[in-house]
Amino acid sequence: MQVTIYSDGGARGNPGPAGIGAVIEIRDGKIENRDHKISKFIGNTTNNQAEYKAVIEALAWVKDNIKAKDLEIKCFLDSELIVEQLNQRYKLKNEGLKPLFWQIRDLVMSLGGKISFKYIPREKNHQADKLANEAIDKANK
Repeated sequence: MQVTIYSDGGARGNPGPAGIGAVIEIRDGKIENRDHKISKFIGNTTNNQAEYKAVIEALAWVKDNIKAKDLEIKCFLDSELIVEQLNQRYKLKNEGLKPLFWQIRDLVMSLGGKISFKYIPREKNHQADKLANEAIDKANK
């Protein structure tokens, strides 16, 4: 089964009010393909923490809701820094991000380890970005 995740997180002020957004596309070769969307306000945090939390939330949803074996998961983010850290090509120095990184690694292992993290330009991640911003806007009303 193919699962594609587009995720984004952002904070206004960095740190500041933050939201996360994710679009999870589920393709299993059947006619009924499913999509799930996440839009959540996460309080005050940094942009990078919000990016990590968006991935965590999306992977946790997949773990809790998709019981198929042989999952192939592709995660697309518009933060090159976070992608490179998750792919372990950049060293993770920020102590505040390390626990989030390990949460993701635990989720990767519990989901079978077949997960890739890829960078995409912001304009190709507009749905997840919109969901993150909607969460912040809704919380600030």
